[in-house]
Amino acid sequence: MQPDLEVIQIGRGETFRAHEHGYPYPTVRWHFHPEYELHHVVATTGRYFVGDFIGAFKPGNLVLTGPNLPHNWVSDVDADEKVPLRNRVLQFTDEAIRGAMDVIPELQCVSATLDKSRSGLLFSETTTVTVEPLLAELVNARGIRRIELFIGIFGALTQDCESRQLTGAEYLPDPSGYMSSGLNAALAFIDVNLTELFNEGDLADIAGVSRTTFSRSFRKHTGMSLVRYINRLRIGLACQLLISDQHEKITDVCYASGFNNLSNFNRQFAAQKGMSPSRFRARMLEHTNLSLDSGRSIQAA
Repeated sequence: MQPDLEVIQIGRGETFRAHEHGYPYPTVRWHFHPEYELHHVVATTGRYFVGDFIGAFKPGNLVLTGPNLPHNWVSDVDADEKVPLRNRVLQFTDEAIRGAMDVIPELQCVSATLDKSRSGLLFSETTTVTVEPLLAELVNARGIRRIELFIGIFGALTQDCESRQLTGAEYLPDPSGYMSSGLNAALAFIDVNLTELFNEGDLADIAGVSRTTFSRSFRKHTGMSLVRYINRLRIGLACQLLISDQHEKITDVCYASGFNNLSNFNRQFAAQKGMSPSRFRARMLEHTNLSLDSGRSIQAA
Protein backbone atom coordinates (compact mmCIF):
# COMPACT_ATOMS: atom_id res chain seq x y z
CA MET A 1 0.00 0.00 0.00
CA GLN A 2 1.36 3.40 -1.01
CA PRO A 3 1.78 5.90 1.87
CA ASP A 4 -0.04 9.24 1.76
CA LEU A 5 1.78 12.55 1.61
CA GLU A 6 1.27 14.69 4.73
CA VAL A 7 1.50 18.43 4.10
CA ILE A 8 3.33 20.05 7.04
CA GLN A 9 3.31 23.79 7.66
CA ILE A 10 6.28 25.19 9.57
CA GLY A 11 5.66 28.78 10.63
CA ARG A 12 7.36 31.74 8.99
CA GLY A 13 10.41 32.68 11.01
CA GLU A 14 10.44 29.26 12.70
CA THR A 15 12.99 26.47 12.41
CA PHE A 16 10.61 23.68 13.38
CA ARG A 17 7.04 22.76 14.27
CA ALA A 18 6.12 21.25 17.66
CA HIS A 19 2.58 20.10 18.44
CA GLU A 20 0.53 17.46 20.22
CA HIS A 21 -2.67 15.63 19.35
CA GLY A 22 -5.05 12.93 20.47
CA TYR A 23 -6.40 9.80 18.86
CA PRO A 24 -7.97 9.29 16.40
CA TYR A 25 -6.47 12.10 14.34
CA PRO A 26 -6.42 12.82 10.56
CA THR A 27 -2.68 12.22 10.14
CA VAL A 28 -2.78 8.87 11.96
CA ARG A 29 -2.41 6.78 8.83
CA TRP A 30 0.37 5.26 6.72
CA HIS A 31 2.05 8.45 5.48
CA PHE A 32 5.32 10.22 4.69
CA HIS A 33 6.68 13.76 4.42
CA PRO A 34 10.02 15.43 3.52
CA GLU A 35 10.56 16.61 7.09
CA TYR A 36 12.29 14.80 9.96
CA GLU A 37 9.88 13.85 12.75
CA LEU A 38 10.52 13.11 16.41
CA HIS A 39 7.48 11.18 17.65
CA HIS A 40 6.81 10.64 21.37
CA VAL A 41 3.92 8.48 22.59
CA VAL A 42 2.25 9.87 25.71
CA ALA A 43 -0.65 7.41 26.06
CA THR A 44 -2.00 4.07 24.72
CA THR A 45 -0.31 0.92 23.48
CA GLY A 46 -0.37 -0.61 20.02
CA ARG A 47 1.74 -1.37 16.98
CA TYR A 48 3.88 1.01 14.96
CA PHE A 49 5.19 0.79 11.41
CA VAL A 50 8.34 2.51 10.14
CA GLY A 51 9.42 1.58 6.62
CA ASP A 52 9.59 -2.23 6.65
CA PHE A 53 9.72 -2.39 10.48
CA ILE A 54 6.77 -3.47 12.65
CA GLY A 55 6.93 -3.24 16.44
CA ALA A 56 4.88 -2.78 19.59
CA PHE A 57 4.76 0.57 21.37
CA LYS A 58 3.75 1.82 24.81
CA PRO A 59 3.85 5.23 26.53
CA GLY A 60 7.39 6.58 26.31
CA ASN A 61 8.06 5.25 22.79
CA LEU A 62 10.41 7.84 21.21
CA VAL A 63 11.33 7.56 17.52
CA LEU A 64 13.03 9.87 15.02
CA THR A 65 12.07 9.28 11.37
CA GLY A 66 14.09 10.75 8.52
CA PRO A 67 12.81 12.47 5.35
CA ASN A 68 10.22 10.57 3.28
CA LEU A 69 10.34 7.50 5.55
CA PRO A 70 6.75 6.11 5.77
CA HIS A 71 5.42 5.62 9.31
CA ASN A 72 2.28 5.12 11.39
CA TRP A 73 1.31 4.42 15.02
CA VAL A 74 -1.94 2.47 15.51
CA SER A 75 -3.36 2.38 19.05
CA ASP A 76 -5.25 -0.58 20.53
CA VAL A 77 -8.43 1.26 21.49
CA ASP A 78 -12.12 0.64 20.89
CA ALA A 79 -13.55 2.01 17.65
CA ASP A 80 -15.52 4.76 19.44
CA GLU A 81 -12.88 5.55 22.08
CA LYS A 82 -11.19 8.96 21.99
CA VAL A 83 -7.83 9.75 23.57
CA PRO A 84 -7.37 13.50 24.32
CA LEU A 85 -3.55 13.41 24.18
CA ARG A 86 -1.72 10.50 22.61
CA ASN A 87 1.55 11.94 21.37
CA ARG A 88 3.80 14.96 20.88
CA VAL A 89 5.58 15.62 17.61
CA LEU A 90 8.57 17.72 16.55
CA GLN A 91 9.08 18.29 12.79
CA PHE A 92 11.81 20.15 10.89
CA THR A 93 13.42 20.21 7.46
CA ASP A 94 16.85 18.97 6.45
CA GLU A 95 17.58 22.39 4.98
CA ALA A 96 16.86 24.15 8.29
CA ILE A 97 18.97 21.86 10.48
CA ARG A 98 21.89 21.74 8.04
CA GLY A 99 21.79 25.52 7.78
CA ALA A 100 21.93 25.79 11.55
CA MET A 101 24.99 23.52 11.57
CA ASP A 102 26.77 25.87 9.17
CA VAL A 103 26.15 28.81 11.51
CA ILE A 104 26.73 26.94 14.78
CA PRO A 105 29.59 24.40 14.35
CA GLU A 106 28.82 22.79 17.73
CA LEU A 107 25.64 21.36 16.18
CA GLN A 108 27.67 19.16 13.83
CA CYS A 109 27.39 16.38 16.42
CA VAL A 110 23.71 16.05 15.43
CA SER A 111 24.63 14.93 11.90
CA ALA A 112 25.22 11.25 12.75
CA THR A 113 21.86 11.01 14.53
CA LEU A 114 20.10 12.55 11.54
CA ASP A 115 21.79 10.11 9.16
CA LYS A 116 20.71 7.13 11.27
CA SER A 117 17.13 8.43 11.42
CA ARG A 118 16.73 7.78 7.70
CA SER A 119 16.21 4.17 8.81
CA GLY A 120 14.08 5.19 11.79
CA LEU A 121 15.78 5.56 15.17
CA LEU A 122 14.30 4.23 18.43
CA PHE A 123 15.67 5.81 21.62
CA SER A 124 16.16 4.27 25.05
CA GLU A 125 13.83 4.75 28.02
CA THR A 126 16.56 6.71 29.80
CA THR A 127 16.68 9.24 26.96
CA THR A 128 12.88 9.43 26.87
CA VAL A 129 12.81 10.43 30.55
CA THR A 130 15.12 13.34 29.72
CA VAL A 131 13.37 14.40 26.51
CA GLU A 132 9.74 14.09 27.64
CA PRO A 133 9.50 17.27 29.78
CA LEU A 134 11.50 19.28 27.24
CA LEU A 135 9.19 18.26 24.40
CA ALA A 136 6.10 18.94 26.53
CA GLU A 137 7.29 22.48 27.24
CA LEU A 138 8.38 23.04 23.64
CA VAL A 139 4.82 22.66 22.32
CA ASN A 140 3.83 26.03 23.81
CA ALA A 141 7.23 27.73 24.11
CA ARG A 142 8.02 31.00 22.34
CA GLY A 143 11.12 32.95 21.35
CA ILE A 144 14.60 31.94 22.41
CA ARG A 145 13.22 29.35 24.82
CA ARG A 146 12.17 27.29 21.77
CA ILE A 147 15.76 27.10 20.59
CA GLU A 148 17.03 26.25 24.08
CA LEU A 149 14.60 23.34 24.31
CA PHE A 150 15.32 22.16 20.77
CA ILE A 151 19.06 22.04 21.44
CA GLY A 152 18.46 20.34 24.79
CA ILE A 153 16.38 17.64 23.13
CA PHE A 154 18.99 16.92 20.50
CA GLY A 155 21.74 17.04 23.08
CA ALA A 156 20.02 14.12 24.79
CA LEU A 157 19.34 12.24 21.54
CA THR A 158 22.94 12.42 20.34
CA GLN A 159 24.24 11.02 23.64
CA ASP A 160 22.01 7.93 23.55
CA CYS A 161 24.37 4.97 23.10
CA GLU A 162 21.45 2.51 23.26
CA SER A 163 19.41 3.88 20.34
CA ARG A 164 18.77 1.44 17.49
CA GLN A 165 17.82 1.71 13.84
CA LEU A 166 14.54 0.13 12.82
CA THR A 167 14.38 -0.64 9.09
CA GLY A 168 16.40 -3.26 7.26
CA ALA A 169 19.66 -2.21 5.61
CA GLU A 170 18.12 -2.80 2.18
CA TYR A 171 15.09 -0.58 2.76
CA LEU A 172 15.20 2.72 0.90
CA PRO A 173 12.21 5.10 0.83
CA ASP A 174 11.17 6.07 -2.70
CA PRO A 175 9.37 9.44 -2.67
CA SER A 176 9.19 9.54 -6.47
CA GLY A 177 7.22 6.30 -6.35
CA TYR A 178 4.92 7.58 -3.61
CA MET A 179 4.22 10.77 -5.54
CA SER A 180 2.96 8.77 -8.52
CA SER A 181 -0.26 8.42 -6.55
CA GLY A 182 -2.91 10.78 -7.90
CA LEU A 183 -4.04 11.84 -4.42
CA ASN A 184 -0.49 12.65 -3.34
CA ALA A 185 -0.01 14.75 -6.48
CA ALA A 186 -3.18 16.67 -5.57
CA LEU A 187 -1.98 17.21 -1.99
CA ALA A 188 1.36 18.49 -3.27
CA PHE A 189 -0.52 20.88 -5.58
CA ILE A 190 -2.53 22.22 -2.62
CA ASP A 191 0.67 22.78 -0.63
CA VAL A 192 2.29 24.83 -3.41
CA ASN A 193 -0.86 26.72 -4.46
CA LEU A 194 -2.58 27.12 -1.08
CA THR A 195 -3.39 30.82 -1.54
CA GLU A 196 -4.50 30.48 -5.17
CA LEU A 197 -7.97 29.80 -6.57
CA PHE A 198 -8.71 26.15 -7.42
CA ASN A 199 -11.59 23.74 -6.90
CA GLU A 200 -12.30 20.06 -6.42
CA GLY A 201 -12.61 19.57 -10.15
CA ASP A 202 -9.08 20.89 -10.71
CA LEU A 203 -7.68 18.50 -8.12
CA ALA A 204 -9.67 15.56 -9.51
CA ASP A 205 -8.07 16.24 -12.91
CA ILE A 206 -4.60 16.26 -11.32
CA ALA A 207 -5.37 12.98 -9.55
CA GLY A 208 -6.73 11.49 -12.77
CA VAL A 209 -10.09 10.45 -11.31
CA SER A 210 -13.68 11.65 -11.37
CA ARG A 211 -14.77 14.42 -9.02
CA THR A 212 -16.92 12.00 -7.01
CA THR A 213 -14.11 9.47 -6.67
CA PHE A 214 -11.67 12.19 -5.64
CA SER A 215 -14.03 13.56 -3.00
CA ARG A 216 -14.59 10.12 -1.49
CA SER A 217 -10.88 9.23 -1.57
CA PHE A 218 -9.81 12.58 -0.13
CA ARG A 219 -12.17 12.30 2.81
CA LYS A 220 -11.06 8.72 3.47
CA HIS A 221 -7.35 9.57 3.53
CA THR A 222 -7.44 12.91 5.34
CA GLY A 223 -10.46 12.38 7.60
CA MET A 224 -12.12 15.59 6.42
CA SER A 225 -13.67 17.29 3.40
CA LEU A 226 -11.52 19.22 0.93
CA VAL A 227 -12.98 22.57 2.05
CA ARG A 228 -12.26 21.87 5.70
CA TYR A 229 -8.72 20.69 4.89
CA ILE A 230 -7.91 23.81 2.88
CA ASN A 231 -9.44 26.12 5.47
CA ARG A 232 -7.38 24.44 8.19
CA LEU A 233 -4.16 25.04 6.23
CA ARG A 234 -5.09 28.61 5.36
CA ILE A 235 -5.94 29.47 8.96
CA GLY A 236 -2.60 27.97 9.96
CA LEU A 237 -0.91 30.29 7.46
CA ALA A 238 -2.93 33.22 8.80
CA CYS A 239 -1.70 32.49 12.33
CA GLN A 240 1.88 32.61 11.08
CA LEU A 241 1.26 35.98 9.41
CA LEU A 242 -0.43 37.41 12.50
CA ILE A 243 2.49 36.42 14.70
CA SER A 244 5.31 37.40 12.33
CA ASP A 245 4.06 40.96 11.69
CA GLN A 246 2.02 42.56 14.47
CA HIS A 247 1.35 45.66 12.35
CA GLU A 248 -0.09 43.90 9.29
CA LYS A 249 -3.78 44.66 8.86
CA ILE A 250 -6.26 41.83 9.45
CA THR A 251 -7.70 42.45 5.99
CA ASP A 252 -4.26 41.97 4.43
CA VAL A 253 -3.75 38.75 6.41
CA CYS A 254 -7.13 37.54 5.16
CA TYR A 255 -6.18 37.91 1.48
CA ALA A 256 -2.55 36.83 1.95
CA SER A 257 -3.67 33.52 3.48
CA GLY A 258 -5.97 32.65 0.56
CA PHE A 259 -9.37 33.95 1.64
CA ASN A 260 -11.24 36.40 -0.59
CA ASN A 261 -13.92 37.42 1.91
CA LEU A 262 -13.18 39.03 5.28
CA SER A 263 -16.37 37.88 7.00
CA ASN A 264 -15.74 34.27 5.93
CA PHE A 265 -12.13 34.56 7.12
CA ASN A 266 -13.24 35.81 10.54
CA ARG A 267 -15.86 33.07 10.79
CA GLN A 268 -13.44 30.29 9.84
CA PHE A 269 -10.77 31.66 12.18
CA ALA A 270 -13.15 31.79 15.13
CA ALA A 271 -14.39 28.27 14.39
CA GLN A 272 -10.86 26.86 14.49
CA LYS A 273 -9.20 29.04 17.14
CA GLY A 274 -12.16 29.99 19.32
CA MET A 275 -11.40 33.71 19.00
CA SER A 276 -11.06 36.50 16.44
CA PRO A 277 -7.78 37.05 14.52
CA SER A 278 -7.12 40.30 16.42
CA ARG A 279 -7.68 38.58 19.78
CA PHE A 280 -5.38 35.73 18.73
CA ARG A 281 -2.62 38.18 17.86
CA ALA A 282 -3.08 40.05 21.16
CA ARG A 283 -2.83 36.84 23.18
CA MET A 284 0.27 35.69 21.33
CA LEU A 285 1.98 39.06 21.89
CA GLU A 286 0.99 38.95 25.55
CA HIS A 287 2.48 35.47 25.89
CA THR A 288 5.68 36.56 24.15
CA ASN A 289 6.07 39.63 26.39
CA LEU A 290 5.52 37.55 29.51
CA SER A 291 8.22 35.12 28.36
CA LEU A 292 10.63 38.00 27.73
CA ASP A 293 9.89 39.55 31.13
CA SER A 294 10.44 36.18 32.79
CA GLY A 295 13.77 35.85 31.01
CA ARG A 296 14.88 39.33 32.12
CA SER A 297 13.88 38.53 35.72
CA ILE A 298 16.00 35.39 35.71
CA GLN A 299 19.00 37.28 34.30
CA ALA A 300 18.59 40.05 36.88
CA ALA A 301 18.50 37.51 39.69
